[in-house]
Order: sequence, then C-alpha cells, then structure tokens
Amino acid sequence: MPDFPWDSLAGARAKAARHPGGVVDLSIGTPVDDTPELLASALAGAGNAPGYPTALGTAELRSAAAGWLERRLGVRLADPLGAVPSVIPTVGSKELVALLPTLLGLRGAGTVLIPEVAYPTYEVGAVLAGLAVRRTDTPPDDAAGVVLVWLNSPGNPHGRVLTDDELRAWVAWGRAHGVPVVADECYVTLGWDVEPHSVLHPAITGEDHTGLLAVHSLSKQSTAAGYRAGLLSGDPALVRRVWEVRRHLGLLVPTPVQAAMAAGLADDAHVDEQRERYRARRDRLAAAVRTAGARIDHSEAGLYLWVTRDEDCWATIDWLAGLGVVAAPGSFYGPAGARHVRMALTATDERIDAAVARLTS
Repeated sequence: MPDFPWDSLAGARAKAARHPGGVVDLSIGTPVDDTPELLASALAGAGNAPGYPTALGTAELRSAAAGWLERRLGVRLADPLGAVPSVIPTVGSKELVALLPTLLGLRGAGTVLIPEVAYPTYEVGAVLAGLAVRRTDTPPDDAAGVVLVWLNSPGNPHGRVLTDDELRAWVAWGRAHGVPVVADECYVTLGWDVEPHSVLHPAITGEDHTGLLAVHSLSKQSTAAGYRAGLLSGDPALVRRVWEVRRHLGLLVPTPVQAAMAAGLADDAHVDEQRERYRARRDRLAAAVRTAGARIDHSEAGLYLWVTRDEDCWATIDWLAGLGVVAAPGSFYGPAGARHVRMALTATDERIDAAVARLTS
C-alpha cells in the first residue's frame, strides 16, 4: 500500500497551529455545516431496524435515486426496481472506489487507467486488486491489458470538467475495447462556471448504458459524509455483478441510512441551499487567493480551488502554513500536481473569512 498521504502534513499543521488566530484547515474537505433536518428525521424515524438491511437497497431508495438522477442530471435508468438492478446504495463512495476492481472480478492481471491528476483511492483500489495503474487524460492508442477506466468529472482535486466530446470519446473507446468506463461524479451538482454532464446522460451515450457506471454521493451535496451514503448506477449487468459480490461480503448500507438517503434524494431545496453556501465561500476565497498573487487553474466545478504560485507545492504549503492555513499538496494526486495545492471550500464561514483576511493583509 502507498503511504497514507495526510500523515506528511504534520509539519505544516504544527507550523499553522502557531498562528495567533488559530488554524484554518482547508486540506481534507470535510463538510462542516449541519446535516439537513429532513435527513436526520428520516434516519431517526427508521431507527427501529431489528433485521438486516438489503444490499440491493429498499424500493423507496432505488426509486428516489432514479428520480434524482433524472430530475437533477437528466439520466434515465433502466427499471430501478427490475430483477436486474440499475442502481444500488453503497457505504459511501470511497469504499466503492477502493473495492470496485475487486468487486468486478478484475484481480491479479491488467491495468487500470486513471486521470493524470487523480483522487488517490483509484490507485489504492488497483493495488488491492493486484493491478497496475496508468495515468492518462485521453484514450490511449494501446489498449493492451487495460481492464478498467476511471473518469472523474468534476475532478478532485482540480475541479476540471470533462467536455461532452471528451466523455463521448471515452465511452466509444471503452466499448470498442470491451473495457468498463466508470465515472466518479460525486461533485456533479457543484458546477460553477460550467454545467457538468454525467457519463450516463443521453447526450453522451443515448439511452444505452452498456459498459458504463457512475458513482454518486450525498456526502457533499447533503452535508452527510458521516452517514456514508453513496450510489452506483448504470449498466445493469455491471451493477448486478457488483451487487452480487456485495451481498456475499455483507457490504450493507444500514436501514436508517437508506431511509435518510431516500429523503435526501427526493428533496432539492436543501441541496440548492448548501450549494449557495459553497458558492459564497468560493467567491470570497478565490478573490483573496488572487489578491495574494497566486493563480487558480481549472476549478470550474467542485469544492476546491487548484492553486499555484508556479513553485513546488511544498513551498506553497509552507507559505500558507505561515499564515495559519493548511492546504493539500498537489503531489498527493500524482506527479502532474506537483506545482499546485488544493484548497477546500468546506470550512465554516468564520474560518473562510479568517483565511481571506490573512491572504489579503
């Protein structure tokens, strides 16, 4: 296994802690705003749950998920209540990302394609399955040995959104070579300068989801990271393969969490309210970063600013730590990120304002 990257920030955290105004932690991106009451009420209302939950997901949850996908993303699934499922709940999205190659039976030989700048768990999942990793942002000419493709749009850490043409190219490549294409779309409701499309959108793939999967989460849009509430949807044959293995492993989303997910997915108001909180924080922090002389690349969607001073990322981390601010070094996300840092929008308004004041003083 690779080293756990966050451990290497200990020195920067210690330096930032010496700031008289305290630490502003913009590194990990953990939601801090209250979970909406409608999720908490649904969770409590389903608290009498003496039996085991279903790996398939309740009919209420699968129906709510299909409704959310169509209403918010324009994605029309095959019958979510059919004998072969097109959507299932997952214990958050990170465990799914880490286990997906194994759940799909892709063990011991082959290569997983991941973005040049990428969420580290894609690589962890490949390592767990005994697979190699290759970084690329474009479909390669050579498909030999490739067993899985990960896309991430909007991207973590850099907020890059793949265009419709880029998504179509990956779909066509995957189908031409018989390679599943999986899109991590956990930030898809947080487009700022552009509107992200799902890989399952009809403009990308028509009504046919063959060979395609999409991963979604309530962690950020519903400020429910503590609930561990995610979704996998797309090609029913692939979803069923994952579901069958999850049943054997006992990877079950607790019944109260499934009830909360159904409530959250059926409601748009709380998502829109949270989105506006993040928009306001983004506007203030981005302006301050630019005032401080740094540049923001990409960042057209998602919950992060991809910041550079055209220097090694650890030099920027040290500069920020001197201001009492902790960010994530871009090198966590691959060699191509070595001159950027990731700054999260998930601190409280008070802490964002503290960062703004320090960057502009």
